[in-house]
Amino acid sequence: MTKKIGEAFRDKKAFIAYLMAGDPNLAVSAELILAAQAAGADLVEIGIPFSDPIAEGEVIQAASVRALAAGTRLDGVFDMVASIRDRMRVPMVFMTYLNPVFVYGYERFFARCAAIGIGGIIIPDMPFEEQGEAKAVARRHGVEIVTLVAPTSAARTAAIARDAEGFIYLVSSMGVTGVRSEITTDLSSIVADIRNVTAIPVAIGFGISSPEQAAKYSAIADGVIVGSALVRIIGEHGMKAKQPLCELIRTMKDEMV
Repeated sequence: MTKKIGEAFRDKKAFIAYLMAGDPNLAVSAELILAAQAAGADLVEIGIPFSDPIAEGEVIQAASVRALAAGTRLDGVFDMVASIRDRMRVPMVFMTYLNPVFVYGYERFFARCAAIGIGGIIIPDMPFEEQGEAKAVARRHGVEIVTLVAPTSAARTAAIARDAEGFIYLVSSMGVTGVRSEITTDLSSIVADIRNVTAIPVAIGFGISSPEQAAKYSAIADGVIVGSALVRIIGEHGMKAKQPLCELIRTMKDEMV
C-alpha cells in the first residue's frame, strides 16, 4: 500500500531525506533508503539521476554522474524501489526532471509509481502553469505532484499554494541546491503567506545541512528537507556510508522542534 505524503507530517515535524538512486549503486541505494528510515526520516525523497540536473549544485550533480556511470537507468530505479516497498513505513517521493517523465510517458510513468508505492513527485523544471497535463494523469494513479515555492514566487505564491498537493517545497535561497552556512531569506513571511490560503504542510529545503539549521527551520515550517549534506556523505564514504549517514540524520532529527 502506498504511504500518502501527509502521513509524514502527522503530529510531528517531518525530516525529509534526499538520496540519489544508484549512488554508489542501486543495491546500496536500497540499503541507504531503509537506513534513512530507521534513523528517523519521516519521508524519503529519491532522486532519479539525470544528465542535466539544472536545479542541483555540485554535490548532487556529482552524485547523478556517479549513478549514471554505475549504469543506473529509470527502469532500474523502479525495480530498486519495488524491492524495498514492503519494508518502507514512511512515504516515498521521486525527485526528477520533466524530460525523463515525458519521454517515458506520463501514463506509464505514474502507473509504475503507483505500483511500487511512490506517493508523490517533485519536478523542479516543470512550471506551475504547465502542470495540468502531468497532474491529471498523476492524480488518476494517486500520485501527488509537489510544487516548489521560491523566494521569487511572491506574486504567484497564493495561486501555487491553493493548488498544492502533498506538501509545498519552500526553496530557502536563490540558486541551486547545496550546503549553505547562512540562509538570509525571510522564510517566516513566505510561510505565513502560504498558510493564509492553505493548510497543506510546508517543508523548507535547499541548503539545510546542520542540526542548528534543522532546529531553526523546523520551528518555522512543518518540515525540513536535507539533501546535499547527506549526498556528500555518500560521496565521501561510498559503500561504507550507512553509519555516518544515519548519525547525521539522527543528530538533525533530534534537534527539530
